[in-house]
Amino acid sequence: MSEYSSMLSDLSENITNEDLEQLKSACKEDIPEDQSNSITCSRDWFSYLENNDKLAQDDLSYIEHIFEISRRPDLLTRVIEYRTTVLKISEDDEIDTKLTRIPSAKKYKGTNEYSLCVPLLK
Repeated sequence: MSEYSSMLSDLSENITNEDLEQLKSACKEDIPEDQSNSITCSRDWFSYLENNDKLAQDDLSYIEHIFEISRRPDLLTRVIEYRTTVLKISEDDEIDTKLTRIPSAKKYKGTNEYSLCVPLLK
């Protein structure tokens, strides 16, 4: 089994039916309702994403985004671990590549984290 397949299997084991409904809801703009109804397990969900160019061995940005907005840091952490150890793509590298799903992320690259949180005092 490839490391990619192993990661998907690990993720699948940690997605309950309730989680799956939440993940499908987060993807509702990308998965038509009739097709969403036919997705009954996490493996179906991953297969659908792969078949529709939303997920690939070297492009995990879509599921990273979905896990983030679905508040599943445990799943997101597993994907990031795969990306950084297997694909050797760090957070800094990702901002400058096609893997960044959210273009607005680029505006924060190189900014001082403290300056984003503290309003200017006059």
